[in-house]
Amino acid sequence: MPVSSSALLHGNVFIPASAKIGDFVSVYEGACISEHCAIHGFTQIWSNVRLGAGSSLGSGVILEEPSRVNSQGISLGAGAQVGAGVIICQGVVIGEGSIVKPGSVVEQGVPPYAIVSGVPARVTGYVENLEGGKLSPWHLQANFPASIDAHPLGVGGVTLHRLKKVCDPRGDLSVGEFPKDIPFDPKRYFLVFNVPSEKTRGEHAHHQCHQFLICVKGSCAVVVDDGKSRCEVLLESPDMGIHLPPMTWGIQYKYSNDAVLLVFASHVYDSADYIRNYAEFIDIVNGQAGVS
Repeated sequence: MPVSSSALLHGNVFIPASAKIGDFVSVYEGACISEHCAIHGFTQIWSNVRLGAGSSLGSGVILEEPSRVNSQGISLGAGAQVGAGVIICQGVVIGEGSIVKPGSVVEQGVPPYAIVSGVPARVTGYVENLEGGKLSPWHLQANFPASIDAHPLGVGGVTLHRLKKVCDPRGDLSVGEFPKDIPFDPKRYFLVFNVPSEKTRGEHAHHQCHQFLICVKGSCAVVVDDGKSRCEVLLESPDMGIHLPPMTWGIQYKYSNDAVLLVFASHVYDSADYIRNYAEFIDIVNGQAGVS
């Protein structure tokens, strides 16, 4: 029986036969519960809540009640797992395949396949939903090459670059030439710094723009994704660079307190060149594969 006898359904509520509704769960009319969802107990599912296929809520999860001030809704992507006692604020979108650890407070969106924990919740890693519901590392960890030549990473056209480094008692120097070492002529650069350690940057792809990332001070991790495979690289020296060609989903996180990330871009800023929704990115990648 998918619905506990102690659950309360308010109004005209549709519960798929494959969903499981635990003890003392209240579901309000307008809520969207998809196939194979599991709500384990003692939770209020408000009318503006959307639960994707295969997502689950542990016991005692608190979904912030909508109000006149904030009624943006709460959404869980397919396969997302929320642990017991988690608090989720209005307006939060929890990405597909992600995991929210028990007792966390989620105040902002969770990227797809991210693991988050803490108060407030922050990204601590990434995972992947595999067949059978088992979890394994969502992406490979890459070792940075020692030689100066460009090295394909095995994720789309992403390459790792060991730039020339000169050590001198008067001060060290790292240098790269365009387009010999950095494989395009830049039209723009930007610096990312003073990033709180719990923040995740990037989370987008580009239709046309190339990017080249160097952490000129401190360290940060870069996750790259071509829609089929993904990998993480730690940038921890000014002579380490990574080239992200167009149609590469990029995420930067695990910033050290002193991190300064330098990004060269092949195009001037154009908001239309950005793909900021992961599901849209996957649709575009799959469409391009179908055309070819």
